[in-house]
Amino acid sequence: MNAPSFRLCYITDRLALGSRPLLPSIQAAIDAGIDMIQIREKGLDTRPLLELVQRATASTRGSATRVIVNDRLDVAMTAGADGVHLGNESMRAQSARMVVPPDFWVGVSCHSAEDVWAAEQAGADYALLGPIFETPSKLRYGPPLGLDVLMQAVRGVRRMPVIALGGITVERAAECLAAGAAGIAGISIFQQCDSLLERVSTLRRELLSP
Repeated sequence: MNAPSFRLCYITDRLALGSRPLLPSIQAAIDAGIDMIQIREKGLDTRPLLELVQRATASTRGSATRVIVNDRLDVAMTAGADGVHLGNESMRAQSARMVVPPDFWVGVSCHSAEDVWAAEQAGADYALLGPIFETPSKLRYGPPLGLDVLMQAVRGVRRMPVIALGGITVERAAECLAAGAAGIAGISIFQQCDSLLERVSTLRRELLSP
């Protein structure tokens, strides 16, 4: 599957939304033209997760937004999602690629340039590399990688998009693209804003303008 040269990836976190429901945030992301929504709802039982993914996937019909499911390949395929995102403790990309159709995305979480290169060799369609900047949610992965590691990772791949993750802000997004990232991903940058439509418009305007 050919990937666009730039991607905005919204990673969901229903707990970080507090009392706000998740589905309206997903719909707002679709309406705003987010490229990819990674449904990352750890701790959610299979049935409610399946229902969530089915509703999210149905909402993307007629749009360019793709729905990716974190870790749960079974849920992703049953719900008709566009792909699966595999973490450190998930099945390997090679194994997933053997059972999914050609147009099904297989993404991989990476925490070093070497991880990114291995992901491409394993047949992944994209890599999320992070944390690029310091962020509380990624402290268990150690110090932030920084832009130099991002550049190193990008230079070592031939075709696979590398998406920057971790501590990404509107201001830092441009730095990530300048370092060679194909896009940016995050939770807070898309969930903690007054208007997701305005946030996406700002990113598109500042990062994609000539």
